[in-house]
Amino acid sequence: MAEEQGKLTIDGTEYNLAELSDEAKAQIQNIKITEAEMKHLGIKTAIAKTARNAYVQALKSALPKN
Repeated sequence: MAEEQGKLTIDGTEYNLAELSDEAKAQIQNIKITEAEMKHLGIKTAIAKTARNAYVQALKSALPKN
């Protein structure tokens, strides 16, 4: 889905946003919200991975030395 200047392209077909039904516009909004949430979750996942790596390093430091 590509959107630019009042037009939307899906599967190679271009649509004029002003001519779409309210239902179609609502679905576009749902897609935008979902994409934003996916981006947010990706950032949270990166933060969690960084924290996990720090915990692994802290664990290694806390383990007895051989």
